[in-house]
Amino acid sequence: MALGALIGAYQEDDSGGLRALLPLAGRTLLEYQARCVAAVGAAPIVVLVERVPAALQEAFERLRGEGIQVVRVSDGNEAASRFEAGTRILHLADGIAPDIGDLNRLVEIDEPAIATLPDDEEYQGYERIDSVSRWAGIALVDAGTLGSTAAMLGDWDLQSTLLRRAVQAGARLVRLDGPGGGPLLAENADVLAGFERRLLIASRGARHDLIARYLLPFIEEFATERLMETKVRPEWLVDAALGLTLAAAFAFTRGWLWPALGMLLLSTPLDLIAARLATLRLRPLARSLWSKRALWPAAGGALIALGWWSARHGDGGWGAMIAALAAAAFAQAMRIERGGAELPFRQWLFARRTAIVAAVPFAALGWWNLLLGSLALYAAVSFFLVQHVAHRIEAD
Repeated sequence: MALGALIGAYQEDDSGGLRALLPLAGRTLLEYQARCVAAVGAAPIVVLVERVPAALQEAFERLRGEGIQVVRVSDGNEAASRFEAGTRILHLADGIAPDIGDLNRLVEIDEPAIATLPDDEEYQGYERIDSVSRWAGIALVDAGTLGSTAAMLGDWDLQSTLLRRAVQAGARLVRLDGPGGGPLLAENADVLAGFERRLLIASRGARHDLIARYLLPFIEEFATERLMETKVRPEWLVDAALGLTLAAAFAFTRGWLWPALGMLLLSTPLDLIAARLATLRLRPLARSLWSKRALWPAAGGALIALGWWSARHGDGGWGAMIAALAAAAFAQAMRIERGGAELPFRQWLFARRTAIVAAVPFAALGWWNLLLGSLALYAAVSFFLVQHVAHRIEAD
């Protein structure tokens, strides 16, 4: 059954502006709401708004630039006309910052449902349903209920009236989690600050190597907070990481060793930051993103380029090239052997970022050939360790 969304954007905050325009994660609350409902498959996305200030129009344009189409309406009847008969409608109250997990939970229900919170002091600003429950600002209704509510609305508020009619029709009440989670009713920018921090923390991905876990978190956090307020797309950062890696490979062939290593170091946090930004914007990077998939082989190419230069100009002869090829081969074999398994010691295995940072002390001492030999040994040990564990798991 089709799923649409209706978002209220007409109530004012404490300062007299629209709640929908309160800042959140570098954009507006409305943009976050639209991304949330789009992420769970809602279309069309209808926004009920009485006036459209310039800032709101800009928010609509940014959403369209991201491929999220929104439809503006000015009253309940016009809103109802935008949905086909039988459509399920995910309704977000004005000023509600939802949790994406709660939305997923609600849309999986095959009947009208209302998300609720306990009627206690923490949720006094939320609309009361009964003596024990308050509305969490999220509901799943059908197009028929919206249409009949709009037809008899008069001077009443649409979202409150729609809630009452859904309750009277026997909509299922779904209690959400308690303090620290769930949706947030934003009445001013200060209230959203804590929610924004929660989103930032939730956007942290798994850190599978030593460098990502211990050296880059601060850089990753700082850059994410700054870039989330810009128009920078996550894919651009991954493209930049790939470009730096390819440029480093070329620099190695020319003997520009330190500039090449510098470019590789600059590339190390970019894909992590890109993943954080994509998560914050509720549009995770696709697994099929070509630049993301090309990062690993490009790094292998840079390693082989260093081996080629060392073989021709260093004192290691062709042994340097053999070491570079062996490191690349063992590293790729380890990835194939590991597959998608989550090994408890994965952070200690050979990884692109780990190899790049490990090169710094060798480079500082001018030991480029020793670096290649050490990386070959590191990759070989990682491969045999993964192979041993994988075969033991198969035997069990």
